[in-house]
Amino acid sequence: MVIALVPYLILVLLVVMVLLSMIRILREYERGVVFTLGRFSGVKGPGLIILIPFVQQMVRVDLRTVVLDVPSQDIISRDNVSVKVNAVVYFRVVDPDKAVIQVERYMEATSQLAQTTLRSVLGKHELDEMLAERDKLNADLQEILDRQTEDWGIKVNNVEIKHVDIDESMVRAIARQAEAERNRRARIINAEGEQQAAQRLVEAAQTLAAAPEAMQLRFLSTLYDISNDRSSTIVFPVPIDLLRNIFDARAGRPGPAPGAAPQNVTNPDAA
Repeated sequence: MVIALVPYLILVLLVVMVLLSMIRILREYERGVVFTLGRFSGVKGPGLIILIPFVQQMVRVDLRTVVLDVPSQDIISRDNVSVKVNAVVYFRVVDPDKAVIQVERYMEATSQLAQTTLRSVLGKHELDEMLAERDKLNADLQEILDRQTEDWGIKVNNVEIKHVDIDESMVRAIARQAEAERNRRARIINAEGEQQAAQRLVEAAQTLAAAPEAMQLRFLSTLYDISNDRSSTIVFPVPIDLLRNIFDARAGRPGPAPGAAPQNVTNPDAA
């Protein structure tokens, strides 16, 4: 009796196995690329998928964003500086059929493309640009990778340069360059201050020249400021015209009339 039921049990087991092979369950972030007798027949999912056994095959594709770490690359910049640069690439599959049909192992292909693009793009820039314009370089890398992987059904969302490793001797050279740049700026600022001060002095001299009495008041103000100090020596400028008038009065010579032009006397004895 039991021996007679063995064929039926085997048949039931085969039917169950066939039914299990027909059923596929795809998660929300997964899609199934279905091939019927080797030909592409569509993208299915998520949820419950039923396949025809031995006729249809399915390839699972993950649609989540992939974080790809680009290994450190040896790069020679445009100004002949050797650096090591590594980056990280964020991408995801937007067309599962292209990611399966158009390229073999899209993960490895994207990684190799990111490495070559990193070397070619950064090699066209100088070291200062790599350090100061990192956002611009990230945007250029993202645009180039996105354009090249579009045919693979892959969307590159972002590219970030992580580290730029420089040789120790180059670090010292950059420090010396930065110090020289700071000294240059300090000298320029000092020169600009001297120039502005000279312009103000010229304007003040023109104002004082318009009213000679103002110069005397300025002398008195300066003398008052000095008298408040504890210094014992005071050097005070005296106008030459005032001394000339005093010497002329002692010699018995009349001084020049107010408003008269001075006369050039070449021989005082003859006068």
